[in-house]
Amino acid sequence: MSSDTRINNEPGFVLHTYPFKETSVVVEAFTRGHGRVALIARGARRPASALRGLVQPFAPLLLSWFGKTELKTLHAAEWQGGLAAPQGRALMCGFYLNELLLRLLARGDAHERLYDRYVETLEQLAGDCSAGDYERILRRFEKDLLAEIGYGATFDADADSGAPIEADVRYVFQPERGALRSDGQPGCPVSGQTLIDLAADRFDRPATLVEAKALMRALINHTLGAKPLYTRQLLRELTELTA
Repeated sequence: MSSDTRINNEPGFVLHTYPFKETSVVVEAFTRGHGRVALIARGARRPASALRGLVQPFAPLLLSWFGKTELKTLHAAEWQGGLAAPQGRALMCGFYLNELLLRLLARGDAHERLYDRYVETLEQLAGDCSAGDYERILRRFEKDLLAEIGYGATFDADADSGAPIEADVRYVFQPERGALRSDGQPGCPVSGQTLIDLAADRFDRPATLVEAKALMRALINHTLGAKPLYTRQLLRELTELTA
């Protein structure tokens, strides 16, 4: 991007902010047409700043910026409205989505379909959800995110033979290979029925929800490496407190 090029009124959401120098913040944003971008909001920590109340997570914004380095300068943000902010447990789920996007998306790569799924997922989280609903919503987003960034897994075929997965057979799932008949091999244990359900995007069966959670965790951990997800631990603790 050349120094005189500006991006105007780009739909986006704030994923995270952190202080920059005395009065500014760096905004990590997820935008529809430009993917994840890092923007300096100059003076945003001043009480009178117009940006101070806008650069918050889960608020649909139109963002405008300029700059030729990886760290751009935010020069305007406009609240779009039309989306209720998640509350309570849904809010923690939203922060989990944001942390996944921060950790897994490279800056500057557009993911328009994933952006639309993110908006849809926030709308679902803001609805009247049960604990099981939250699990289904998160599993679908995790699966779509991994597929979008090139780590999509094949759930409906045996990685060795290519044969269709059988519902009543036990498998293990290896992130580098896929589903294999267990036969004492290492990997994340999973039933054939859960793999079939995952391939079909079905999460109604309680056992599928339980096994899909463990499998998605294994795949995400493999992609992330050693550093754990902070919000995952918070969600686990919240579940234990409310159980």
